[in-house]
Amino acid sequence: MPKLPIVSSKKIIKVALKSGYSFVRQSGSHIVLKNQNNKLLVIPNHNALKKGTFLQILKQLGITKEKFMKK
Repeated sequence: MPKLPIVSSKKIIKVALKSGYSFVRQSGSHIVLKNQNNKLLVIPNHNALKKGTFLQILKQLGITKEKFMKK
């Protein structure tokens, strides 16, 4: 299994927008996105996200690590 890359919030936001989420607001260093089912996704606006934070966001998006790396 490949090692997880260091990912910025911008890359995750691009994938989330392609997955059907839309921008709602930004509060400080957190960006809030929402999908059609009104499910909220909060992403911290950092250059490098910690591994656990990155994996939790992928879990909420319903995307595997392999699919994320392909996108």
